[in-house]
Amino acid sequence: MARAAGEGSAAIVCEDIVIDRIGHSGPTRAIDGVTFALPAGELMCIAGATGSGKSTLVGALSGAADPSIRIVGGGATVCGVKVRHPGRRLRELTYRVGYLPQNAGAQLTPQLTVQEIIAEPILQRERRVNVKALAIRVATLLDELHLPLGLASSFPYELSAGMRQRVAIARAFVLDPKVLIADEPLANLDLEVRPVVFAAISRRRTQTGMAALLVSNDAAFARELGAETLMIRGGHVVARGAGADLLWTPGVERSA
Repeated sequence: MARAAGEGSAAIVCEDIVIDRIGHSGPTRAIDGVTFALPAGELMCIAGATGSGKSTLVGALSGAADPSIRIVGGGATVCGVKVRHPGRRLRELTYRVGYLPQNAGAQLTPQLTVQEIIAEPILQRERRVNVKALAIRVATLLDELHLPLGLASSFPYELSAGMRQRVAIARAFVLDPKVLIADEPLANLDLEVRPVVFAAISRRRTQTGMAALLVSNDAAFARELGAETLMIRGGHVVARGAGADLLWTPGVERSA
């Protein structure tokens, strides 16, 4: 279970973070005073109804370039980098965080092959790359996620939705991240494939100490991974706990 903010070695620390979502009609408060800590090697699920602020929170923590998300209060540190004002350390943040946005499989660049999509985070950072070693790296990830090696030369439109989602997961893993931030990682995955994703996440937690912050309303998924759940409603944390043992904020109705 994740510890309180400030305790131990934390991969993510949020301290009363406040985030606005910028739209055509101006800013809207999406996250209002969220505090938690996620230790290295641990796992947390963020749950809540549509519009609760889950995706805004994880998008901000990932360091993703999204002009519609603005941290306006409090703060957060991810892998030692302050995400509100990362400055020159933004590159370090995006290197250490494997980010899987919502509908990631549908957002794959259609002009690139699977090989190029998975390898792109490395190619964006390295001027000189060992092509053979990179191909082996991509093949290893494909095999780990139970995707045929022949898919490396395929384009996204040639794949099923579930295959595209696993390609996006492989891309998030390619830099061996210290933290995985994934928004609905199980989207479009068949039931028989989900344990493959469970195993990939658990393996990295054990072998490299990777922490994971996952948006999911799938209670079975949280139980399978032994994850603490943070329930968000209207930008506020209303409950937290493991499995069915959620501790609700006093005065909060438990129905969604």
